[in-house]
Amino acid sequence: MSELLVDFITSLDGYASGEGWPGFWGLEGPEYLAWLGEQPEATYLMGANTYRLMSGFAAGEVPNGQDEFRPEEEASVDELTQASKVVFSSSLEEPLTWANSILVRGDAVEAVRAMKSSGSGLLSTIGSLSLCRSLLRAGLVDRFRVVMFPVITGATGEERIYDGYPDVALEMIEHRTFDGRIQLVEYKPRVLDHPPLGVPA
Repeated sequence: MSELLVDFITSLDGYASGEGWPGFWGLEGPEYLAWLGEQPEATYLMGANTYRLMSGFAAGEVPNGQDEFRPEEEASVDELTQASKVVFSSSLEEPLTWANSILVRGDAVEAVRAMKSSGSGLLSTIGSLSLCRSLLRAGLVDRFRVVMFPVITGATGEERIYDGYPDVALEMIEHRTFDGRIQLVEYKPRVLDHPPLGVPA
């Protein structure tokens, strides 16, 4: 049976990106980059918006405000290009142009449930906030990992990650610090029917 990891890179205040900020908020360091390079092979799951963004990067489109990719960003995109990817969308058309990408038009929750039960190895989300939310609500997520970068993007932050989430209890299973400033926390999640003091009025 496959394991499903929801994996986020965030600002301290829970944004997935920020206008005018480079990838990794420009704060990645050698320890963090080395750790990224050590990650096990995974099949990446994403929605249409993330696919359009990341496949554009793979085709050479540069993020707004940048003249070119930094080496760290280019290496990250290259690694994703080589990896297996499953894209859930009713709006995209086949064939997908990004290498090693498969399009699934059906219900993402049921498709991932089938992938988990019939496969092996690691399934990991990338971006795709609504997909991650749906998979968590369905109780399919085995591990929930957040790497927090030491910046608050209150004025420029985009894509608030946790809006619309259910209440979730988190059991910490790993934590570490990279380069003296980047914090990783990893949890086993459990979706709650109600908060500890009962159902809100």
